[in-house]
Amino acid sequence: MGTDVQQRPAAGLAGVARPCKLPTPPTPLIGRDRERAAAASQLRRAEVRLLTLTGAGGVGKTRLALAVAEDLLGAFEDGAFFVDLAPIVDPALVPSVIAGVLEVGETARKPLVESLVDHLRGRSLLLVLDNFEQVLAAAPLLAELLTACRALKVLVTSRAALHISGEHEFPVPPLELPDPKHLPDLEALSQYEAVSLFIQRARAARPDFQVTNTNAPAVAELCARLDGLPLAIELAAARVKLLSPQALLARLERARLASPLHLLTGGARDLPARQQTLRSTIDWSYDLLEPGERALFARLAVFVGGCSLEAVEAVCSAGEDLPLDVLDGLALLVDKSLLRQAEGPEGEPRFGMLETIREYAAERFEASGDAETLRRRHAEYYLALAEQAAPELLGPQQGTWLERLEREHDNLRAALGWALERGEETVGLRLAAALGQFWEVRGHLGEGQGWLERALSRWPEAPAPARSGALSAAGSLAYVRGEYERAATLLEESLSVRRALEDRPGVALSLHKLGRVEHYRGDFERAAALYDESLAIRRALGDARGVAWSLNSSAVLARDRGDDDRARALYQESLAHFRELGDTWGIGLLLNNLARIARDREDWERAAALCAESLALFQELGDRTGVAWVLSNLAVVAQRRGAWESAARLHGAAEALRETIGLAAIFLSPSERARYEAAVATTRAELGDRAFAAATAAGRAMPAEEIARAALLGAGPTAGAERAEDAPPSSAAPAPDREPSPLTRREREVAALVARGQTDRQIAESLVITEGTVGVHLANIFSKLDLHARAQLAVWAAEHGLLAAHPD
Repeated sequence: MGTDVQQRPAAGLAGVARPCKLPTPPTPLIGRDRERAAAASQLRRAEVRLLTLTGAGGVGKTRLALAVAEDLLGAFEDGAFFVDLAPIVDPALVPSVIAGVLEVGETARKPLVESLVDHLRGRSLLLVLDNFEQVLAAAPLLAELLTACRALKVLVTSRAALHISGEHEFPVPPLELPDPKHLPDLEALSQYEAVSLFIQRARAARPDFQVTNTNAPAVAELCARLDGLPLAIELAAARVKLLSPQALLARLERARLASPLHLLTGGARDLPARQQTLRSTIDWSYDLLEPGERALFARLAVFVGGCSLEAVEAVCSAGEDLPLDVLDGLALLVDKSLLRQAEGPEGEPRFGMLETIREYAAERFEASGDAETLRRRHAEYYLALAEQAAPELLGPQQGTWLERLEREHDNLRAALGWALERGEETVGLRLAAALGQFWEVRGHLGEGQGWLERALSRWPEAPAPARSGALSAAGSLAYVRGEYERAATLLEESLSVRRALEDRPGVALSLHKLGRVEHYRGDFERAAALYDESLAIRRALGDARGVAWSLNSSAVLARDRGDDDRARALYQESLAHFRELGDTWGIGLLLNNLARIARDREDWERAAALCAESLALFQELGDRTGVAWVLSNLAVVAQRRGAWESAARLHGAAEALRETIGLAAIFLSPSERARYEAAVATTRAELGDRAFAAATAAGRAMPAEEIARAALLGAGPTAGAERAEDAPPSSAAPAPDREPSPLTRREREVAALVARGQTDRQIAESLVITEGTVGVHLANIFSKLDLHARAQLAVWAAEHGLLAAHPD
């Protein structure tokens, strides 16, 4: 089970912020001063570009690597990035995992490794790769990256050396130990690293714990018997809640003698001695568990990357064959330091294991006789989750569901892998199909298409309903990646299967997707016919969301045919449907599409307002595809207004983001792409090649939000709402302002609701918008009126007659 990694700012040289994607450990690092300084010194040497921290599982390689990376942040202009390889065992996935952390996406034109090289070349960056021992066959990838990227350095943690050219190995020793036969005084004893760690972790379990003359010999002996391994010491120290150090020492001795596995040389001959010792320590902790706790501990190994309480209850206790309550068992395992608990984004508990402990649990899991049954339950649970999520990814809760699937991505991969290995065609095809939209929105394009293509080739004669969904999802991903021929083949087959099944909603969806492919291939006549047939079926079915999507696609086609008036009318109709549905993604898409028409009519204020709200919605969803659309739109706005440097920076930002997520065909429609390319060419000509390259490079390096904000300030008022003619009809009468108001209609509505004491959430529900959009409106209102508090805004709203103009 993996480590949560969050991006956070870090101070570099002279206080300059460095990009930093390192996890924040839950407890401080105890000791390791010498190793920390020595490893950092090694990496500062010009000739050392690959440093491998080697040692047994549980010796503290990861914590040491993180500390070294923190110490070196100032030496790397482009920061440090942590890549957890624990959840994967397939070396072929290493490039994808690294690319995910670095936010480098595949493109239709080159392999992912080449994209990684392009991204890293010229960057002064430290890459920390954790748990490399299970993907050693991927070591040549590091050699390739280091050869091509001269400013790159790599810090690896592994239980085995990589054995590639240029590697410098740094063995991580156990913590410093006292000699149990010659103990110093208590103050000096507590300064030894192993003892200090034992004391800190024991106090976490029992705050009044103290080392005394009575228990000091047992504490020292425990640390020595555990070979100074941090994980082993932490496991032992947690027992102080129930047992004294003397009792702990006696139990450890009995556990070691119970089986040859507990002897120093009793493990597998090819394992390091320290690993054998750690295994015996975990074995000792396992032996102290009650039968029900042991069963639950082993079953938790079925999860990869952590799990929710709901998942554990569904998978591990199904059939009432677990002899204890799941919640009680989880609490006991957390209390005994065999399981870690964290709080999820909505306050729900989430559980995970250190990878070393999970490996031990996996051995017990395989020996239990329940492994296959539990894997089936696991796959069925995550299939149900994915199928529950699929329709929600197009509704008002899409952001929440996208995040949930992202958290469970490793478990979803494991379920897919099991289905393919075991020949479970229905589970495999249905699960891959259900994840199609998630993969598309979150930019997992190559991986998603890979799973779908493997499933389709594995089961060419699968039941039609399951196969049709996978064909449709695979066709979408091929289209997004610009593989039009493959997309058309997949979608034609999907359409044929669904027609045979008389699946009218499915037929409408396949028609619409196939229409997009023909549209972007330039066959406008066939695209129009496909769109029209799809729209007719969706109207007959009363499928409001499907109608909204068909209308939008028809509007884009109308724009490509030069009919902006028809396009605008279709966009407005589509937007009205999306607003009624609360579909945040659809609303963001339509606002940006309407902004393009406003832009081409040189209505800069409306274009800026629409872009601002669209950008807020896409950012709220974490949808980089949508942000790229808005940036490209703003680049054209800037060029049309003669803001050449801004246009070039926006182009650089949009291009970088598009490359990161591997966007191809879906990035821009044919006519919009022509406008965008013309804007870029004009900008280049006005600035000259050198200035254009500099501004573009600056844009690629700037955060997308920052550059968009600057562009919006230059383009006009950044009101987060569309002008009245782009909005759905409202029953509210015009506000009888006592003087001309600087606020837009939607901003006046927000101000009135604030004056009535509504929260952001209540305002969002009242106006059928999102909380993020409410926040954008309020920021614009406070800026325009030079106010700083909601109470001030309430007074202003009352003075300007907004309460009467916008009654409840």
